[in-house]
Amino acid sequence: MYELYIMRHGIAELTAPGGGSDSDRRLTSRGIKRIKVVARGLDRLDLGIERIVSSPLARARETAEIVAESLALEDALEFSDVLQTGASAEAVSRFLRARSESRLLVVGHNPTLSELVGKLIQHEGTPPMIELKKGGVAAVLGSSPAAEIMELSWIAVPRLFRRLAHD
Repeated sequence: MYELYIMRHGIAELTAPGGGSDSDRRLTSRGIKRIKVVARGLDRLDLGIERIVSSPLARARETAEIVAESLALEDALEFSDVLQTGASAEAVSRFLRARSESRLLVVGHNPTLSELVGKLIQHEGTPPMIELKKGGVAAVLGSSPAAEIMELSWIAVPRLFRRLAHD
């Protein structure tokens, strides 16, 4: 069984400090706090994630680093340009089909990630039926990374992870 966890970055600054580019936008203090809670919730779920692959943009990078630390996966963290803002869901899907992990977490941006979930669980040409919230996670299951259609196992918003982390 192949398990793919798709996570949108946390709450980020509206503009980069000092007039920097969009890629320099970092998580806000509130965003960091919420991602730490999501990370603790993911840890409690004991998903057995083998690797985390993230967009290299600052807000996604910070999100992935927080999660990697919480899951003790700092050495299993990598960054890929295919997950940057503006990437197509098709390009990300092709990238994922080439991966060998059976439990993978990807961290990136909308609308790509919501479109990716839709692409993986629906037939081509169907509009996405979900939108990942900032810090939200979707779990998608399939027989392999190359499965034509996968199954949406669950979607969790940060509020759900807050409850899980505090129980």
